[in-house]
Amino acid sequence: MLFDTHAHIDDEAFDLDRDELIEQIQKSDVKKFVNVGASLDGSKRSMELANQYDFIYATVGIHPHEASTIDDSQMDLLRLWAKDPKVVAIGEIGLDYYYDFAPRDVQKKWFKEQILLAEELQLPYVVHSRDATKDTYDIISQTTKDTRFVLHSYSQSAEMVKEYKKLNAYFSFSGPITFKNASTPIEAVKEVPLDRLLIETDSPYLTPVPLRGKRNNPMNVHFVAQKISEILQIPYEELCSITYHNACRFFGIE
Repeated sequence: MLFDTHAHIDDEAFDLDRDELIEQIQKSDVKKFVNVGASLDGSKRSMELANQYDFIYATVGIHPHEASTIDDSQMDLLRLWAKDPKVVAIGEIGLDYYYDFAPRDVQKKWFKEQILLAEELQLPYVVHSRDATKDTYDIISQTTKDTRFVLHSYSQSAEMVKEYKKLNAYFSFSGPITFKNASTPIEAVKEVPLDRLLIETDSPYLTPVPLRGKRNNPMNVHFVAQKISEILQIPYEELCSITYHNACRFFGIE
């Protein structure tokens, strides 16, 4: 059984064949996946998809790229939508200093506010962090109390895994761990406790080897699982079972 913990099937890349693709996923080894909100519209679409298909779950949240668009009325909508039974987390939220599409102080403000929303609603949250290692860690460590969180598509160092373990973080790995130059995620995954390990595709992005360059989809999560099983020297079926049950526990799914 496979659980893709982070996909964006609502993305326009799937507009021409979304229903057909979802039918294929249902027939595959992917038994569950989470469609992740990255904007107000994307969060609404994720919730709608999750309510249309039993095996799809949703998160609602606003990506740092969109931080300049956030206001209190949008936060009120996220709060309302997050009460839907198929919404399992707040996200993706965080910081992105690579593109800097929003001012950094604005990104930090709404990252904190959305963590507090997760705390208020007792939901886990999904973190996007790119070229913002220190600020991401500082905000999480200063703001989070008892709420679970996952560092999605983990790209930071093995040393930061050691620091985040102290905060009881979960760590999710995606296509880049299969790339030829994947030394950083390979070393990082070795430091992750097995009960905190998750896998994802980030579809339609970050397509794993051997399909790199093509549109990604949740069925390709098996390439990520296979690579991690090789790195950790754990049988593939066992790695799939571990990450499946970890995901169910993280998202609070029976």
